[in-house]
Amino acid sequence: MGNLSRARRVTAALGFIGLLFAVLGIIMIVMVPSIIKQQVLKNVRIDPNSLSFNMWKEIPVPFYLSVYFFNIVNPEGIIQGQKPQVQERGPYVYREFRHKSNITFNNNDTVSFLEYRSYQFQPDKSLGQESDYIVMPNILVLSASMMMENRPGLLKLMMTLAFSTLGQRAFMNRTVGEIMWGYDDPLIHLINQYFPNSLPFKGKFGLFAELNNSDSGLFTVFTGVKNFSRIHLVDKWNGVSKVNYWHSDQCNMINGTSGQMWAPFMTPESSLEFYSPEACRSMKLVYKEQGVFGGIPTFRFVAPSTLFANGSVYPPNEGFCPCRESGIQNVSTCRFNAPLFLSHPHFYNADPVLAEAVSGLHPNPKEHSLFLDIHPVTGIPMNCSVKLQLSLFLKSVKGIGQTGNIQPVVLPLMWFEESGAMEGETLETFYIQLVLMPKVLHYAQYVLVALGCVLLLIPIIYQIRSQGSKDAISQPCLATQPDQLPSPYTPLLQDSLRGQPTSPKV
Repeated sequence: MGNLSRARRVTAALGFIGLLFAVLGIIMIVMVPSIIKQQVLKNVRIDPNSLSFNMWKEIPVPFYLSVYFFNIVNPEGIIQGQKPQVQERGPYVYREFRHKSNITFNNNDTVSFLEYRSYQFQPDKSLGQESDYIVMPNILVLSASMMMENRPGLLKLMMTLAFSTLGQRAFMNRTVGEIMWGYDDPLIHLINQYFPNSLPFKGKFGLFAELNNSDSGLFTVFTGVKNFSRIHLVDKWNGVSKVNYWHSDQCNMINGTSGQMWAPFMTPESSLEFYSPEACRSMKLVYKEQGVFGGIPTFRFVAPSTLFANGSVYPPNEGFCPCRESGIQNVSTCRFNAPLFLSHPHFYNADPVLAEAVSGLHPNPKEHSLFLDIHPVTGIPMNCSVKLQLSLFLKSVKGIGQTGNIQPVVLPLMWFEESGAMEGETLETFYIQLVLMPKVLHYAQYVLVALGCVLLLIPIIYQIRSQGSKDAISQPCLATQPDQLPSPYTPLLQDSLRGQPTSPKV
């Protein structure tokens, strides 16, 4: 009896534990998704107490700027009217450092900040040195010539003489460092002297001179602390909610985020929109496919074919015109009226006539398309590669000798890639906290339910077996009742009933 009582207590205890496990597992199935969602909402908002605040303030991901130049092979031939021939040079790689300062939290659930950037050349990652010489169009001379196209002939003659006196030509031979970060040019001093405020710079002229050791403007974005629906969205840039570079309200709107984090809980129907001060416009990327980066699930977003389409192909872009061929965007209105165009590298995804007009261009999606890989649960970028090309429209301007017989062409100057990928300790921490732990909790809840059900079966099985044992014991007892016992007197009784005397056998 002692062993039987002990077995009953053990099975009862196991059943109780199984019930607890099953209930706990069911509670986890119901509650864990909500808890994870609340933790994500708490930690992706812009709040000094959130886990992602330091990541937002000073990006731990190493960013690189890779620059490719189009070296002009036949500058004299172009002046004589020949088709341009270019040779791609590079990459010239720079480590990009970003940090936010002047962080001010406002009363309307927004935060204002300046993000400073600086660049350091990386010789070990580059195919060349900053001292390499590149032949490229003289942007100042050719832009000034285009601006004088409809001016009186006397002014054109004066400009031609000024160019000659200052030794200015349609093409120049400069080092990579000079083209990137600036060079002294007597033409700049002349323009600033006689046409003050016509150029946005006073000293050296360089394609990236304004970006190094400078900020990208004052951003004011929503923190998501009080109103999560607007988290990371830009409220204002440099104090305005829309720019005035373009010819329609839609094109002038400042939409999306500042380009570093997006709202969490994305779906394939989500889009990725951000404002780019360098492009002077908002850009929208679209979902392409799911992927995995470092064990972390991602959504890949890419540029739609309409991003740089002209107004005739995509009417909403009409505000960015005057337009030329589809696939390039005129940015002259935000670049001191120089005839500059923005596009994908090698005129990828643009009208084929653009690439055909220049020898040496080979557009292909693998090398020249841009993408952003985003962790859909948090909206944090895991891996990104943004590639853009800057081109100059040039042609012969009658009355300005330096332009010779140049045929109208959109000539690429350079293209660049800004890339960054989460790695090292940051990636490991991100994986453990936002992928591994939720996955463990996800499986644990079902393991608890399954284990609970198994433990609950133990007392049930025990009870069934115990009942079966009782039934087996009761059957022999029924067979030994008095009226069924075998006896040596049974035959005598049977004979008496038949009326036959019988003597017992001894």
